[in-house]
Amino acid sequence: MKIKNKIVIALGIILGVVTVNAQNTTIKNADFKQWAQTPPMGWNSWDCYGSTVEEHEVKANADYMVKNLKKYGWEYIVVDIRWFVENDKAGGYNQKDPRYVMDQYGRYLPALNRFPSAKDGQGFKPLADYIHSKGLKFGIHIMRGIPKKAVEEKLPIKGANGITADQIYTTALQCTWLKDNYTILADKPGAQEYYDSLFELYAQWGIDFIKIDDLSRPYHEGEINLIRKAIDKCGRKIVLSTSPGETPISAAAHVSSHANMWRMVDDVWDTWPHITHLMDVAQKWYPYIAPGTWPDCDMIPLGRISLRGERGEDRMSRLTKDEQYTLITFFNIFKSPLFFGGDLPSNDAFTLSLLTNKEVVKMHRESTDVKQLFQKDGKVAMTSRNPKDGSVYLALFNISDKNDVKVSVPLADLGITKADAVDLWSGKKTATVTNEISVSLKAHASVLYKLKAKK
Repeated sequence: MKIKNKIVIALGIILGVVTVNAQNTTIKNADFKQWAQTPPMGWNSWDCYGSTVEEHEVKANADYMVKNLKKYGWEYIVVDIRWFVENDKAGGYNQKDPRYVMDQYGRYLPALNRFPSAKDGQGFKPLADYIHSKGLKFGIHIMRGIPKKAVEEKLPIKGANGITADQIYTTALQCTWLKDNYTILADKPGAQEYYDSLFELYAQWGIDFIKIDDLSRPYHEGEINLIRKAIDKCGRKIVLSTSPGETPISAAAHVSSHANMWRMVDDVWDTWPHITHLMDVAQKWYPYIAPGTWPDCDMIPLGRISLRGERGEDRMSRLTKDEQYTLITFFNIFKSPLFFGGDLPSNDAFTLSLLTNKEVVKMHRESTDVKQLFQKDGKVAMTSRNPKDGSVYLALFNISDKNDVKVSVPLADLGITKADAVDLWSGKKTATVTNEISVSLKAHASVLYKLKAKK
């Protein structure tokens, strides 16, 4: 989902500390960070189904997760974009004659021809109940702003004392790649009430996760303030993911105090340049990796993708096995949220193995002090530590197109002089390492070690 508009226009910004619920907790208390102390892990429908996913497909992926992934920490099932359009299409969006489903307050509702359990005004509650019955959590995607249709029909905003949708919008900074919504003017009476009404509805449905699109470039601080307050006010612990695009580093302090995760780049697909670009952009975000707030690498484009997706034909990931190891190693040691993008029931044994390595999952969950040691000459070294058992993790990458590249790290750079090493992907133990750890890697390949210091 690409954004090309670079124009920056000042929007109304709500500043200061705001009381947000009956317990008088406030935004500055950052209670929401407790809801994602470890990076969220789940499945998202975008990479494989685009804007056309249907209820039976969502359930099939949930069933697979329960059987194969839940015990490793995977728990979120997320329905991505345009679940409220009856006649959307694969390979893009139907923007010619979309049939929206919406209530009397300008709030989108699930399309019944795709989500039949939403009948009789139940919305996503029956599907959320199904997901919850499996011990999983349920999420949805929305676009920022207010529907154009609501503005055109001057629909009332619930709880706003007669204010209608046409009184809180602007055409400035409208999303360039999807024209369903207009920008909300954050300082207008009724703006907060509109977002409050959305999250009141989502809390009634049982939503646990919300991905909100077109927030990051340019950075919509005013709307993010409205969203944070609305989530905290709704009384339900809803994890907030801001998306997509290269969130500006200048917004790091704000986004890390308002969202649980935020996208660092545009969509990551199954091509090598997407991976190297991600690793380059991620360099500035290491200081912001912290419990409750996570820089987000995007969905994991592995397994079977684009069944009815935006990019290309139905396929297994085009990345080589070495490239897949590199991608999943980087996502894990960086402690990115992990949202698998492929169709889970279509997984082969190799793809499943990338998601269910106990030691890698443990690293992702428990490690701290994530650092990049270097990124130069096509070589990358990253490290983190496990405070529970004293282990040191080390990932080495050859991101160049050259084979047999030697990547080395002095053990002194890791604070140790001698160590036993285990390759986490193969489980193979190496000979005791002294002074330096070094490996020769093929083009686009990587290795992930767990080191135990020895005297």
